[in-house]
Amino acid sequence: MLILPDISPLLPWYKTHARDLPWRRTKDPYRIWVSEIMLQQTRVEAVLPYYDRFLSALPDIAALAAAPEALLLKLWEGLGYYSRVRNMQRAARTVMSEHGGVFPRHFDTVRALCGIGDYTAGAICSFAFDLPYPAVDGNVLRVAARLLACGEDIRKPTAKKELTAAVAAAQPSDAPAAFNQAIMELGATVCVPNGAPHCHACPLAASCAAHAKGQETDFPYKSKPAPRRAEQRTVLILREGDRVALRKRPDTGLLAGLFEPICIEGALDVHAVRALCAAKGVEPLRIAPLGAAKHIFSHIEWHMEGFEVILPDGVSDKCPDGVFFAPREEIDRRFAIPSAFRAYRPFL
Repeated sequence: MLILPDISPLLPWYKTHARDLPWRRTKDPYRIWVSEIMLQQTRVEAVLPYYDRFLSALPDIAALAAAPEALLLKLWEGLGYYSRVRNMQRAARTVMSEHGGVFPRHFDTVRALCGIGDYTAGAICSFAFDLPYPAVDGNVLRVAARLLACGEDIRKPTAKKELTAAVAAAQPSDAPAAFNQAIMELGATVCVPNGAPHCHACPLAASCAAHAKGQETDFPYKSKPAPRRAEQRTVLILREGDRVALRKRPDTGLLAGLFEPICIEGALDVHAVRALCAAKGVEPLRIAPLGAAKHIFSHIEWHMEGFEVILPDGVSDKCPDGVFFAPREEIDRRFAIPSAFRAYRPFL
């Protein structure tokens, strides 16, 4: 069994160095839940404006449960991983139908809600209800692995389980929320993942096994993931006057239910784009390259080439099924465009 070394300096350090974040000023489980889902694989600085906007529009569980999908996705636009906000709404509807609209206080009940795993359940239960559950994310795993100089592969469930148990055993029963926040803060601001950690500023440096060995960046050990599959895509910004063509993606699969510009499999050049238009009976007024872009999903990379295609008046009246033209201001207001198309978003 892994046992963390002396971490008693951690809580005094946190009291002095904690960042002032809005979700740390509340015990409302709904607001804490929203922040935790948003913060998954997203930097704090990026989340802050989304957090405020989301809660202004959907201030409680009832509002989230009742929100139209278009509003829900628009509020999440740019955060990516749209399945997360859909799962949040499913969970909110469960809370409304099975728990009388009151967020449950028991770990197992919270864990059973759609889209909530061990980490998120532990974070909500400790931060909102001061219950003694660990909240072990990537930051915490990194801190624990360095403190112990643990060379186990943290991609493996057994390693995560052992490190989580060590963190849980070190958690003080009278301050679970502060402890969880403190060790997460340490990983986010001092014991950082990229580049050298700031060991000179670490309250636990004296008891850190990796620091004693001078091998801080050797831990945690993480095996290489399987290589992502690269796919070629051509993105067409079809413009008729001040309107741009969009279509809704299928309701299942990658980027399900979101809106996109015309995105075609394969890499086309200007001549191929013109030939494609001609095959549809359209003669573009102008075709302008918009450059290359790349977007990385968990298992896929899209390598994209973009083109702005200026169309003559009347073409939008002959749209194929699923394609429609919308004014720019309406796109900004109504339609959630995936961050995969961020490079071409200004042209929409």
